[in-house]
Amino acid sequence: MSEETPGFDEKPEVPADGTPDDDAAEPKAAASSKEEAAAPAGDSAAARGVQETALLAQLDQARTALGERTADLQRLQAEYQNYRRRVERDRIAVKEIAVASLLTELLPTLDDIGRAREHGELVGGFKSVAESLETAAAKMGLQQFGKEGEPFDPTIHEALMHSYAPDVTEDTCVAILQPGYRIGERTIRPARVAVAEPQPGAAPKSEAAEGESASDKDADAPDKG
Repeated sequence: MSEETPGFDEKPEVPADGTPDDDAAEPKAAASSKEEAAAPAGDSAAARGVQETALLAQLDQARTALGERTADLQRLQAEYQNYRRRVERDRIAVKEIAVASLLTELLPTLDDIGRAREHGELVGGFKSVAESLETAAAKMGLQQFGKEGEPFDPTIHEALMHSYAPDVTEDTCVAILQPGYRIGERTIRPARVAVAEPQPGAAPKSEAAEGESASDKDADAPDKG
């Protein structure tokens, strides 16, 4: 029978090197693993932020470049439209100048035709040729103007003769010595006319009209006597 030492409690054996058991080491190992996992996650978020910033910068650059290219394209398109309009205007102007030059050379012939018509000499084959020439000139835009009795306009009339007349109230074309011609709004030759002016001291047209109106009223008024 063995004797027991009173007051002695058995304790678990501890390894000689002082290393704790595996169960005690597990919590520390888990904590270490969480720290190691947290560190790469933070680095990854920072990397993504840097990458997003770089992408946004590239996007801004692309937008700026696109805006510049769009502005260049719009400017080129506007310049091209202006060029087309300028070319069209020049083409029309050159055509009008060429037509005016040709018709100007034909004016003496047209004057001869007009004189022959006035004297009754426009007959037979000559009449047919003359009318064909006048029709062709009209198709090219030639218009004749100048009529007796119309007011004298120095921008389209050339006064070759001058006189006074009691029956006119303003400068008036009383004879067309040579008709004028125009193409559209462009005068290629003014009408050469004889002009009559009102007699010196004659009442202006407006005053004469007022005087006639007053005379009519007096004539229509009943006799009070």
